[in-house]
Amino acid sequence: MDTTKTADPTAPEADAAEDKPDTGTPAEPEAPTGAPAPSPDASDAVADEEPEDLDEADTFPERPTGVGSAASAVTAAGLGLIALSGSWVARVIGERQTLIGQIESANATTAKEKIAALYGDAWHMTALVNGLLSALALLLAAVVLAAPAFGAPGRAHPTWVRSVSWAAVALGVLGVLLFALMYFDLLVPLPTASE
Repeated sequence: MDTTKTADPTAPEADAAEDKPDTGTPAEPEAPTGAPAPSPDASDAVADEEPEDLDEADTFPERPTGVGSAASAVTAAGLGLIALSGSWVARVIGERQTLIGQIESANATTAKEKIAALYGDAWHMTALVNGLLSALALLLAAVVLAAPAFGAPGRAHPTWVRSVSWAAVALGVLGVLLFALMYFDLLVPLPTASE
């Protein structure tokens, strides 16, 4: 025997339960009779405009990254260091000048002229090339340090770029002074021979 109760479809509680919404959410208020109901096309147009607004907000103006200044600072420091340690270009030019000096020394009559032809001109050319590299390093580092003054206001290089640039300035100044003294025979004069 079945003891479960079944609802009587003719009972008044069953009719009332069917009329009430089951969702648990309040029913939407009806629009006033004088106001027009929103059309589905208007909501689609607003939805279409939103992504365009987001795209415009997401695009930012391109800002310079400072990669060029950083690369220039490192290059300047490298040039200053290479100039002080002796560059390959200066060595090749010095050896070429030594060869020219050997050819010219055949016509030299005194020991002083022979020393100048064989060694002095080559040393001077080496000092000149390395001095030019030092001057180039100094100029490049000065441009990097002066660049923010001509750029966007309030924009400065990172600390490491300024540090490397100042190191390049120091190497460049040291190289220019050292090689100028060597070129004019003030630091290391040519040896002299007794006649």
